[in-house]
Amino acid sequence: MPTVIDVLMPAADSEYGAMASAILDRYRDAFAARDMTLSARPWNLGPGDSAATLALFAWGYHLDVARWEAMLAAWPAERPLFNPAPLLAWNTRKTYLLELEAVGIPIVPSRFGHADQASVAAAFAAFGADELVVKPQVSGGSYRTVRVRPGDPVEPLDDAIIQPFIPAVSGEGELSFLFIGGTFSHSVRKVAKPGDFRIQPQFGGIFTRFDPEPAQLALAETVIAGLPEPSLYARVDLLRIADGSLALMELEAIEPDLYPDMAPDVPARLAGAVRLLL
Repeated sequence: MPTVIDVLMPAADSEYGAMASAILDRYRDAFAARDMTLSARPWNLGPGDSAATLALFAWGYHLDVARWEAMLAAWPAERPLFNPAPLLAWNTRKTYLLELEAVGIPIVPSRFGHADQASVAAAFAAFGADELVVKPQVSGGSYRTVRVRPGDPVEPLDDAIIQPFIPAVSGEGELSFLFIGGTFSHSVRKVAKPGDFRIQPQFGGIFTRFDPEPAQLALAETVIAGLPEPSLYARVDLLRIADGSLALMELEAIEPDLYPDMAPDVPARLAGAVRLLL
């Protein structure tokens, strides 16, 4: 009898459901080859009774943060969750960037707290920037993310992160490094269309696979080593900031797209890594 692995999916009424299901289907054969069956489970139902659970497609959790955090806090220790519930909880709020910065990892300059006209004006002064990006500390897919210039009206936002706009997003692009089983798998360059700051395909972003330079990969590996506990999978996003250095934009250990279309061996890599943990 195959081992059943629950996969946390978007909530049943979510707009993300069909897309997540289509991508999940790319993984089924690789897991079946290792005697595992993937069973879709909306994340807001909480844990099931399977042998283990993958959180990989819990898209939309940022729309119901309190429920998401409560679920993680109550996750039964006897039911394996990948990534582990404490790591997922730590990664939920972008304040994790401050913890990584504290251990020596360079991050994109960031200010955390309430966003309003006064705090945004203070951020312009602090960063010496012509444009800023304001977004929630818990977000996904550029949800409630805005780009502002001095004097623009700012919709008040609690628990915000304010960062200078980084022109490299539409030049060199955002450099993403994918790790599976703690080991580097592949890297993807994501470039926003000219004049935009959002790299997602629905906003015109272009994705291509690339071979990283040793220093780039070393920084990404340092980020992974800085996690509070080991991850089964993770994505490290680096961006070149104003001084010419690379800095961490985001560490995604909850529900990253692992870009299997860019690396066809990803499903087999993930299935093999899960099998080793069972």
